[in-house]
Amino acid sequence: MQKDTKVKITFLVILVGMVCMFTAVVTDHWAVLSPRVETVNITCEAAHFGLWKLCKKYIYINEQEMVGKGCGPISQPGDVNCSYFRHFNPGETSEIFEVKTQREYNISAAAIAVFSLAFMILGTICMLGSTMKGKDYLHKPAGMFYAFAGLCAFISVEVMRQSVNRMIESEETIWMEYYYSWSFACACAGFVLLLLSGIGLLLLSMPQMPRNPWETCMDAEPEQIE
Repeated sequence: MQKDTKVKITFLVILVGMVCMFTAVVTDHWAVLSPRVETVNITCEAAHFGLWKLCKKYIYINEQEMVGKGCGPISQPGDVNCSYFRHFNPGETSEIFEVKTQREYNISAAAIAVFSLAFMILGTICMLGSTMKGKDYLHKPAGMFYAFAGLCAFISVEVMRQSVNRMIESEETIWMEYYYSWSFACACAGFVLLLLSGIGLLLLSMPQMPRNPWETCMDAEPEQIE
């Protein structure tokens, strides 16, 4: 397989990773939380959130077997109320983040995800520039930018995971159950594809090593004797 074909296939995989990561950043189904149901014939609050927005769903419980379990599932019909996190307004917090540490975790995950998007944009600019004749050397910085984007996506995913775990373990929150949803899965797929494909593009842009040690000497031009 020719080098140009390998580069095109690698960039196609990178595009898939970029779509996954962008979808994860703009959607709000990273994690789903639910409190304990105490009695029937009441409305409980299940919540799902992402990097920027929290949505609460009010679900009516009328089945006895749901008592003692979590509210939900989130797919059940109910009224939805969404609000954006006020990350950068001092002194203002969302109701879901009762603990200051949780708010800091969420801010960190959002900021790192933005860095991932920035690296993806820089990598794409380099790839577009490499389409010009004689600009193949731009594959190297493009691969580095995509690998950095994947690394930032991984850090964002891990910070969000730690945030959810601490939130569930805290005694100051009402949430007792949680699971990660499809936005979280998109972020995981994005960081794997971007990181591996970025490294692959970087390796493809490196000069090819000779298969035999003596090939370099055989290909060298003979010296002219004056």
